[in-house]
Amino acid sequence: METFRSPEASAPLDRAGTALNDAFRLLQATPTPADHPPRPARRLRTDHESVEEDLLKLVLTIVELLRQLIERQALRRVDAGDLTDDQEEELGATLMALHDALSDLCAEHGYTLRDLNLDLGPLGPLLPRAD
Repeated sequence: METFRSPEASAPLDRAGTALNDAFRLLQATPTPADHPPRPARRLRTDHESVEEDLLKLVLTIVELLRQLIERQALRRVDAGDLTDDQEEELGATLMALHDALSDLCAEHGYTLRDLNLDLGPLGPLLPRAD
């Protein structure tokens, strides 16, 4: 069954179709001039060693992020008076030991704690700046 559409009713649909067609046309890759060969695509290093190093750096970054989050939560609890003096001491010693162990791991693999701060582009850095 064929439906009849008045020209007024199909005008918005035609405009949308034209706009969509224009958008697809604009998205097509532009041809490169013959005197400028296309640039090679950026290649990922996928050799065994670089993948291991990148994975290690990611794991260290996640551990540092968690350490900082736990440290902030601990400071909130200390400020709120939720912890006993012994708990504060134990928590402080544990966080310092974790920081030292993480620093040692970074040094062992040629990183600093600053190297673990991933750049998230428009969102900014992953980890807050150390003041």
